[in-house]
Amino acid sequence: MKINLKAPAKINLSLDALYKRGDGYHEVEMVMTTIDLADRLQLELLPEDKIILDVRAHFIPGDQRNLVYQAALLLKETYHVKLGVKITLDKQIPVSAGLAGGSTDAAAALKGLNELWQLGLSLEELAELSAKIGSDIAFCIYGGTAFATGRGELIKRLRPMPSCWIILAKPNIGVSTPSVYKELQLDQVDHPDTAGMLAAIETGSLDQVCASMGNVLESVTLEKKRAG
Repeated sequence: MKINLKAPAKINLSLDALYKRGDGYHEVEMVMTTIDLADRLQLELLPEDKIILDVRAHFIPGDQRNLVYQAALLLKETYHVKLGVKITLDKQIPVSAGLAGGSTDAAAALKGLNELWQLGLSLEELAELSAKIGSDIAFCIYGGTAFATGRGELIKRLRPMPSCWIILAKPNIGVSTPSVYKELQLDQVDHPDTAGMLAAIETGSLDQVCASMGNVLESVTLEKKRAG
């Protein structure tokens, strides 16, 4: 048995960090939406109790460092699954680009393995479980457009973003999200208009969506780009 899945990238329409939490994460408010750019996964059922990850990209690990592998292992250990899987991952989403490439792959793996291993879990159960390995995975499990709070794992689904074309430009650098958060000085940044973005989504106004866009991490990322 084989299952083929798309794992769509996401963009942040608005991303704000409110304060540093006691657990080391930042409390965030993010309005996110999925886009057509996507990775593709093929999951093949194996009778042996093992996980094989074949990544079609030389710069991405195919072992336990990969979120796809971690997602499969999490399901196996949580629900005592004795079957195995071979996962083939065809990468199209640029890495270290803020597009949730690793998170969306893990989300697709969780949904596909839920079907392949006949676990019968709901999207809500998968999203709650996913928080153990990554903050953005819960959003990627639901997809669409959503408002994320907490450390990114608390999801409120929103109306679809107004239909439009989006151009992505990826510079020749990669910046890890944890490193950006580490250098973020919340008293020295401009905070985006989250309320305005939520209102724009609710009314379906593309002009207001564009006017309300903002990312509190942008200043740190640009500084890293200049330094690089």
